[in-house]
Amino acid sequence: MQKITPFLWFDNQAMNFYVSVFKNSKVVKVTRYGDVGPGPKGTVMSATFELEGQTFYALNGGPVFSFTPAISFFVSCETQQEVDELWEKDPEKAGRVMQAMMQMDKIEIEGLKRAYAQD
Repeated sequence: MQKITPFLWFDNQAMNFYVSVFKNSKVVKVTRYGDVGPGPKGTVMSATFELEGQTFYALNGGPVFSFTPAISFFVSCETQQEVDELWEKDPEKAGRVMQAMMQMDKIEIEGLKRAYAQD
């Protein structure tokens, strides 16, 4: 058993995205809102999921606290092919962020956040 588990506050479907990106990943448990709760009945309240053997706990807390660059995942890759496969899982956002970063003299987090958040 893992002694420390990252606890992430998400707004809606972030867990599904991460599980779709990494091959050795799965949703372990999902808890849904019932009749009482801040979220609509039947929507995800919390979940446990694994990415490459690492357990994460997620709370669907809504838009009060959004996912930010202050939280990031460092992913060790063995080959360029593995890097390319992961990069291509969200090419639209990755392209916008790379384009924004290439225009900067120094990395400006707020500018990267804006590029990532555009939909």
